[in-house]
Amino acid sequence: MNLVQALAIIAAGLAAGTINTIVGSGSLITFPTLLFFGYSPIVANVSNTLGLVPGTLSGVIGYRRELPRPDRSFVTLAVAATAGGLTGAVVLLALPSSTFEMVVPFLILLAAGLMAAQPYLSRFVAARRGAGRGHDLVFIAAIYLTAIYGGYFGAAQGVLLITLLSIFQPGDLQRSNAVKNVLALLINAVAAVLFILVAPVDWAAAALIAVGAIAGGQIGAFLARRMRPGLLRWLVVVVGVVVALKLLAG
Repeated sequence: MNLVQALAIIAAGLAAGTINTIVGSGSLITFPTLLFFGYSPIVANVSNTLGLVPGTLSGVIGYRRELPRPDRSFVTLAVAATAGGLTGAVVLLALPSSTFEMVVPFLILLAAGLMAAQPYLSRFVAARRGAGRGHDLVFIAAIYLTAIYGGYFGAAQGVLLITLLSIFQPGDLQRSNAVKNVLALLINAVAAVLFILVAPVDWAAAALIAVGAIAGGQIGAFLARRMRPGLLRWLVVVVGVVVALKLLAG
C-alpha cells in the first residue's frame, strides 16, 4: 500500500464515519474503495466492518446528549441488535453472498419508502398500540432482522434502523438517530469480534478506515444535531434511494 492509497482509505473512512452518524450507509464509500485497491470482497467486507466500529463509537459519544436513559425497552432492542449482528456475521462466513445481496437493494428501497411515510405510519401504530404486545414483538423482530443484514454487509443498516425507530417509537428524530447509532455500534462490534477470531482481516486497511471514521463520527454528530427533523427525514429517504440504485446498478 502506497501513501496515496493510504490517504484515500483515510478519506473514505472520514466520509463514511460522517455519513454513518447522520444517516447510515457509509460502507457504500469504504467498501468500494477497498475493492478498487484490489482487496477481495470478503477481506474488504470484514476489514471495513472492523474499521468502522471506532467511528460508530465516536458518533455515539458525539450524540450522547440525545441518548435516552437505558430502560427495559432499550435493553431489549440492544439484545436483539447484538444477537442479529452475530447471526449476520455467521451467515457471511458460512454462506455465499449472492442470494442475500440480491434482496438488499429492495430492502433499502422499502426502508426509504417507510421513512417518507413515517409520520403517517407512526400515528397508525400509536392508534393501535393498545391492542397488546403485538407491535412490540414486531418491532423487536424487525430490529433483529435488520441487525442480521448489518452483521452480514451493513450498507444502509442505519437507514433501516432509524426508520424502524421513528415508526415504532415516534418522537424526537434526533433521539431516534442517537439510539440508531448505539444499535449500529453493537451490531458492528459483535460482528467485528467474530471476524477478528476467524476471518481474514487486513489490519492496515481497518486501521486507516478507523482513523478517518473517528473524526467523521464527531463531524457527523455536529452536522446532524443542527438539522431540522424534516430535513433529516428526507435526507434518510434520499440516501436510501441512492444507495439502493447504486447496489442495483452494481
